[in-house]
Amino acid sequence: MTTTKLCIAIGLMAVITFSTRLFPFVVFGRGEKPAPVIMYLGKYLPPALITAIVVYCFKDIDFLSGMHGLAEIISAITVIALHYKFRNTMLSIAVGTVLYMILIRI
Repeated sequence: MTTTKLCIAIGLMAVITFSTRLFPFVVFGRGEKPAPVIMYLGKYLPPALITAIVVYCFKDIDFLSGMHGLAEIISAITVIALHYKFRNTMLSIAVGTVLYMILIRI
């Protein structure tokens, strides 16, 4: 890839990324209350997505072999406990991930 094409690609990606970040402020920045459907999605979509991610993460656990999913269960309980105690998403995810990585190598 030539330098010119690379610069065009980087510029295009920057414009697209900036546009996606700017879009909500342009649409909802007038101080108006969003439409009811947007309020509904904002309320129910995040928990639905988290549920889908959790189901996806636990779908391949084989409880009949190896550690019987013990590493996954211990890590998940740790993430839940840390999040309830500290209310810090990054801390919960980081500690849970590191713990899981340690447990699967034991």
